[in-house]
Amino acid sequence: MKKISKLLLALSFVLSITTSAFAVTVVSWGGAYTESQKLGYGDPTAAKLGIPVNWVDYTGGLSEIKAQKEAGKITWDIIDVYARDTIIGCDEGIFHEFDFDKDFAPAPDGTPASEDFFTSMPSKCAVGNILYSWNFSYNDATIGDKKPNSIQDFFDTKKFPGKRSIYTGAMSNIEFAITADGVNPGKGSDLTYRKLEADGGIDRAMNKIKALCQDPNGGCVFWNAGAQPPELLANGEVVMATGWNGRFFNAQMEGTPLVQVWDAQILDYEYFALVKDGPNYANGDAMKVLREMTSTEGLAGSAKYIAYAPWRKSSIAIIDAGEPWFKDGKTSMVQHMPTAPQNTKRYILMNPDFWADNNDEINEKWEAMKGTL
Repeated sequence: MKKISKLLLALSFVLSITTSAFAVTVVSWGGAYTESQKLGYGDPTAAKLGIPVNWVDYTGGLSEIKAQKEAGKITWDIIDVYARDTIIGCDEGIFHEFDFDKDFAPAPDGTPASEDFFTSMPSKCAVGNILYSWNFSYNDATIGDKKPNSIQDFFDTKKFPGKRSIYTGAMSNIEFAITADGVNPGKGSDLTYRKLEADGGIDRAMNKIKALCQDPNGGCVFWNAGAQPPELLANGEVVMATGWNGRFFNAQMEGTPLVQVWDAQILDYEYFALVKDGPNYANGDAMKVLREMTSTEGLAGSAKYIAYAPWRKSSIAIIDAGEPWFKDGKTSMVQHMPTAPQNTKRYILMNPDFWADNNDEINEKWEAMKGTL
């Protein structure tokens, strides 16, 4: 009997070592953003929990995780996703549904997680990590004496001749275009999406983009990775580029003389989703890692490396009290975040329901339009 007990004890020890030896794989967008996640909360989480955390880059969407699921070979545990993908992935049973106040840590003062979040989640399968901006930038060293200061200027090739770089997909482009065509966002960006949903609204926006891309004084260079817009501006390939504010900020900190234009910025959110039946789903390691990374201290940590606003109110309080917060020890971060008052004079709030409902149809039109350029 003692021999059996010892054998079972040894076996349970081996199993515990084996199950904890698998790294939790977190999938994100690469570049400076993933670096901020890895250094800000990935590495500290791994050290605290003793669970390795592995980071993998992707370019968005659900096609890869769907293929893994269909093949019965899921290799991802946690994915950094757009809001629309959390809605679709939740509906299709790809992602785990959370009990927010049970699954996620309270704020340091005891405030439940759901009350500490910046706003409610788009689905039960999403937990927010950052707020970021789609805005545009120019290179101050090459733009000339006139400086763009509005989304209308981005489309004005007479005033500012030269190529523009825009996102490869329709998202963000049609919001920028309809605003530049004279539609003010309205409260909560309600007017932006009402106009896009009206008859001819999508065509109106796409025609504005098409005109820019076909203009002999303009032209479009499409980007699909966040590192590309700052690079295109730095090497003079384009005169203006849309992109993500954190990537532009990091290029500025590295010495590239970029200027960000916040007019009509699209304030957007990024979320983590937990993959059902991922390698570390059953053993609970993936959830442990996700809980720690999205804690108050975890989310505040990422802002030491990039100018995205953390999803928790208590994280902002930590940053504000600890300024200058950036890793250089000199740069205050709150003023560079998309939520700063001076950056939100006119903005669009990304509507995840609009994109979850219309993404396929709009992108089919978008790709057809691109094919004519």
